[in-house]
Amino acid sequence: MQLDNDLQSIQEMRDLVRRAKQAQTEFRAYDQVRVDRIVKAMADAGFAAAERLGRMAHEETGFGKPEDKKLKNEFATRRVWESIKDLKSVGVIREDIEKRIIDIAEPMGVVCALIPSTNPTSTAMFKAIISVKGRNAIVASPHPRAAKCTVEAMNILAQAAESAGAPHGLIACLSMPTLEATSELMKHKLISIILATGSNPMVRSAYSSGKPAYGVGSGNVPAYIEKSANLKKAVADIVSGKVFDLGVLCSTEASVVVDTVVKNAVVEEFKRRNCHFAEGEEKEKLSRIMFDQRGAINANMVGKPASYIAQQAGIQAPAGTQVLIAEMNGVGREYPLSREKLSPVLSFYTVNDWREGCERCIELLEFGGIGHTMVIHSMDEDIIMKFALEKPAFRILVNTQSALGAVGYTNELLPSLTLGPGTFGGSIISENVSAKHMFNVKRLAFETRPINPPEGGATKAPAPKPESKPVAAATSKPDAHQAAPRKSWMSEIDERIRLKAANLPAPAAKEQKAAAPPQAHEALGTGISEAEIDRIMKEFTKR
Repeated sequence: MQLDNDLQSIQEMRDLVRRAKQAQTEFRAYDQVRVDRIVKAMADAGFAAAERLGRMAHEETGFGKPEDKKLKNEFATRRVWESIKDLKSVGVIREDIEKRIIDIAEPMGVVCALIPSTNPTSTAMFKAIISVKGRNAIVASPHPRAAKCTVEAMNILAQAAESAGAPHGLIACLSMPTLEATSELMKHKLISIILATGSNPMVRSAYSSGKPAYGVGSGNVPAYIEKSANLKKAVADIVSGKVFDLGVLCSTEASVVVDTVVKNAVVEEFKRRNCHFAEGEEKEKLSRIMFDQRGAINANMVGKPASYIAQQAGIQAPAGTQVLIAEMNGVGREYPLSREKLSPVLSFYTVNDWREGCERCIELLEFGGIGHTMVIHSMDEDIIMKFALEKPAFRILVNTQSALGAVGYTNELLPSLTLGPGTFGGSIISENVSAKHMFNVKRLAFETRPINPPEGGATKAPAPKPESKPVAAATSKPDAHQAAPRKSWMSEIDERIRLKAANLPAPAAKEQKAAAPPQAHEALGTGISEAEIDRIMKEFTKR
């Protein structure tokens, strides 16, 4: 008997999640060296396949440009790896000697990753890399329109990971995604966290699944050109952002806001860069082709060239047109082009000064881009700071392209393809999501302000804080009248934890008989259980 597609998809999902949990249970015991070797192998394999995966994504979805998708794939693998390679994500990751606190990393578990059709291979590889860095497993659910290329990207990384020593099943992807299977995946009892990138309904579904989730809101990005800006560079940044992968990144500029005193110069610069301003009836035609009567975007126009959109809309645009621009007087449902467009189409607004520009940018952000990103092109530091303080966006970019600036390509923001919009946009996170967000941190905290005196005696003075003087160089001669310097007790505890975690004898146990060989899974890493810490601390307090 042949099962329906939704039933087959649900069964596949359950099998993948169960296998992923088994793999993650083993993987959580790996040490930092083994984890990093696996993650680097994944990044290298994805980088090597960037061009082929870019072509696959374009051919399957019809969105964007293959060469730009290749660049995104390279960014999502090598650039992301370079940003996280030194991040500690296993065992003791931080020690505060003064406050007597030790931070210990713990993996989250199995990650559910929702993958959009607009960036199907780059987002999938990015999420796999940051998840595995945190010693998690990952099960991805691709958009049905991009299932083949997403599955291929995940398979490439899975094979590289397993060749480098990862357990089988740690990285998985639904091959026959359905809405029913994706919904069940988000609610599965073995799923620990959701990385949600996709349509607004899908992201809302992730938030309401009952699981912790990092979600991404829509990005109706305004770009404000203030009168003091370098106009040529500002226009070049905006046009290059709109034509990059034909506007499918949520961080791409959606609207331009221009001071009236520089409007004419800005318009001429846009025209010089092969942008066509829609006039009169053309604006109505553009609105009708881009959105339906409900205001939903026409998926057939997403990631398509401006010349194709103009042809479909019945607009006589010059040959070689790069971007279509419509001058608007308002923001809201009655002005459909004022929302996110995911294509090389811009709305254009003129304002009298930066205060009016401020208000217009807020309107645009509140109409579909709240909390996400905005750009200001200006040389006036005071105005730049005023925008930073007042705008409801958590990425305010200065004098750069937004499409690649928001993801950390043109600046020092965390390289990421998951951009948190904060509580303004309904998310718990307001920064670029990366590997540091993909593990829990537990804290071992020692008493510094005693409530009760030690048992059997008067209260003792707190132990002195370690001095901040540098340790003498190894070649210097010690003072004969001084005792040999002693490690801080926090350093000793940290050393004991590391030695125990690595299954090495503690210094005090050198003369003791070697213990029985540890179990295979115990020898794999530096992850530390609460029971091990408790035992270590008890041993320490006896000394």
